[in-house]
Order: sequence, then C-alpha cells, then structure tokens
Amino acid sequence: MGVYLLVVVGATTALTDAAATCQTWPACHGQWVVPLDDPMLAVAWGHRVAALAVGLLLAATAIFAWLASGTSRRIRAAVGVAAALYPVQVALGAFAATTGTPALLSAVHLLAGMGIFSGVVLALAWTLEPDTHDEPRGVEDPDELPPASETPAPARELSDDPLARAARTANAYFRLMKPRLMWLLCLVASAGMALAAGPSLRVTTVLATLAGGVLSIGASGTFNHVFERDVDRKMARTADRPAATNQIPIRNAMAFGLLLAALSLAAFLSVNVLAAVLGLFAIVFYSVVYTLLLKPNTVQNTVIGGFAGALPALIGWAAVTGDIGLPAIVLAGVIFLWTPAHFYNLALAYKDDYARGGFPMMPVVRGEAVTRKHILWYLGATLLAAGALSTVTTLGWLYALTSVAFGGVFLWAVVRLHYERTEEAAFRSFHASNAYLGALLLAIVADALVL
Repeated sequence: MGVYLLVVVGATTALTDAAATCQTWPACHGQWVVPLDDPMLAVAWGHRVAALAVGLLLAATAIFAWLASGTSRRIRAAVGVAAALYPVQVALGAFAATTGTPALLSAVHLLAGMGIFSGVVLALAWTLEPDTHDEPRGVEDPDELPPASETPAPARELSDDPLARAARTANAYFRLMKPRLMWLLCLVASAGMALAAGPSLRVTTVLATLAGGVLSIGASGTFNHVFERDVDRKMARTADRPAATNQIPIRNAMAFGLLLAALSLAAFLSVNVLAAVLGLFAIVFYSVVYTLLLKPNTVQNTVIGGFAGALPALIGWAAVTGDIGLPAIVLAGVIFLWTPAHFYNLALAYKDDYARGGFPMMPVVRGEAVTRKHILWYLGATLLAAGALSTVTTLGWLYALTSVAFGGVFLWAVVRLHYERTEEAAFRSFHASNAYLGALLLAIVADALVL
C-alpha cells in the first residue's frame, strides 16, 4: 500500500502541478525541511519523504525475501524486480522535478510505479498461498452434496386479508428486480456522469439516467430470476426467490420484465440514443449472455460477466456527452477488474451451494486456494486501474486518499481471508470490497462536482 500510495499521490501531484513548487532535488531550494504554510510545497515535499520511507520498506522486504530460507524463486524474482525498478523510479522523479514533466516522462514514471506495485502484489500472493493442496470439487455430480436444508423451514401462516396479499405480491415483484444491486450500479453511472460534466451536470440528466438505470437493472434481474428458477430451487440462498417458489407466475414475471425494459429504454431515449443503445445492450448481456451462456458453462463467468457491471460507467458518460470518452473506459475498467475481486468472496462463502446448483464457479472447479489468489490478483489490478483513472481525469486529493485508505482496508480483509480461510472471513472480504468501491465512487462524484 505504500507503493500504491506513491503511484496515486504521484499522479495527483503531477495533475495539481505541485511538483513545480520544488524544482530541485533531493532538497527543495536547499532546504531539507520546508515550511508547511504552502500546501503545494508541502505536498511535493511529503511525496519525497514518503518515497524515502517506502524505499526503505521495500529494501527491507527484498532483503528478507532473499535471506529467508524456503523462499521460492518466483517470490525472490518478483521482489527483486520491484526493488530494481525503485531506483529507476526515483531517478525519473528527480529528472521530472528538475526539468519539468513531459507527457512521455510522466507515462514512463507511472508505468515504472505500476511495475513495482505489480511485483509486490505477485510476491504477496505467492507468499500467502505457496501451495494449492485443496482439491477442486467438480460439478459433474452435484447430487452427492447434502441437500440445501436438512430440516424444512416451518410454514408461515399467510393472512387472507386482501391488503396483506397485495403487499406480499408487491414485495415479490420488488424482489424480482434485485434491488440490492441498484445502489452500487447507480453510483457507477453517477460517477460516469460526474466525470463527464463536472459542476455543470444537469439534474434532469441525472434523474432520467438513474431512472433508466434502475429500470434496466430491474428488467435484467427479473429475467435472471425467470431463467434460473429451476436452479434456484436447488440452492439455499436462492430457494425462496419469487420465481422459484411460484409466488409470481412465469408469464406475469416475463411481462413485468418486458415492461421494465420498455420503460428503461424510454427513460434513456429522453437523454440520447447512445444511452438507450447501451442500456438495451446491458439488459441483453446480463439476461442472456451472462445468465444463459456464461454462468452455467464457464469458470470465467464472473470475469466476463463483470462487463455488465462496467456498462453503467459508459452509460453515465454517454448520457452527458453523447459519446464514450477515455475516462469512462478507464472507470469501466476499474469496475470490470473489481468484480472478480468482489464476487469470488461470495463464491467462496457459497461454494457448496453453487456446486449443488451445477455452476462452475472458481472455488468449485479450481479450488479455494486458487480462488483466494485470484482475489488478490484482481484486487491489485483494480488498484492499478484506479491509479490510472487519476491520470486521465482531474480528480484530486479526496479521490487519491480514499483509494489508498479503503484499498488498504480491502487488502487487509483479503490477507485475513488467506490466513483464516473461513466463511466469516469470505463475507468480511466481500463487505470490504463493497465499502471500497462505494467510497471510491462517492469520492469521484464529490471530487468532480464539488472540489
């Protein structure tokens, strides 16, 4: 996280031109301790002090890696590459500070920092999981697993009162829409709109876009419930879904989904055509490509399916500009890479449930140890993408500090998952991933609209 702090804060320092206040190296205008009354000078100096501290930590890490008995060659290689790149990174920073920062030099400086961070992440992953002895459990014969529930839940007495029946029916339709997904995906779209428009973002655009987003999520969730109803009955976490329990007739559920899709398109069309096209594609991708093709047939379903969650970033940007810009693509990349780091935790917690349903999820097919490694790898990739976002936008210190702070919490939870290897640890990491992305998106909105 120290290396990541330098990557993100370094990018933010360049964007705010704080480096221009300290154009000598290593001291600032001959001063080893600078006055803190100039915020930009304090930032530039603080970046150098942090670089020194992180350099010492990295050197100590490399020494331990090479001297410790039993350290694998790949761990030593990864740490060695990171340690070797660090002086190069320092030299690039010194040259940039004293001669200005051309675009090419900034790009090389950023790539070197990302290379150091990648080396440390790989070394961490291989250190935490030196072996993968847990055997994969295939999905060829899910009937060998114990049933979802040994004792059926007691039947609830349902009132015949018309109002009670109407309330139950309304709640069932509401659950079809998968409302738990809405808040985060709406935040993704909001971040896309904020990046595109800044403080000039119009309220009418926000309301129409979020309305279309909520309706499209509801349509996708409804179709997902209908198409997976037979499998849902086999799994404990989904057995009580409205389509699986016949609370809603399938014909009615399909009609409800089509209505939501039509209303979603109408809302998006009130903004522009590109937003409507992307909204329709999101519904089709999640309902058909992910639900029917990817999820039951490939272990990479979560990775490829992450594209569905990334689409709101493109929709939000398109709603404002009528096109798709680079910041929107990078933001979509953050969401795409975050999805496996997020959902694999849930797949670990419900491993037996997914095996019972016949889904080839990563822990079911390749084992829990491999899944934990992939969570850490995708977390590292997510943090790198978040760092790249700071270089293609004008996001400032709120975004940088949020990414570092909540990224550190997410990393801590993932490391604890490697040590504890329990369902509780998987859920902790799952909630930490939600907190990271939620805080990051809020920081993007606040930074772009207010700061």
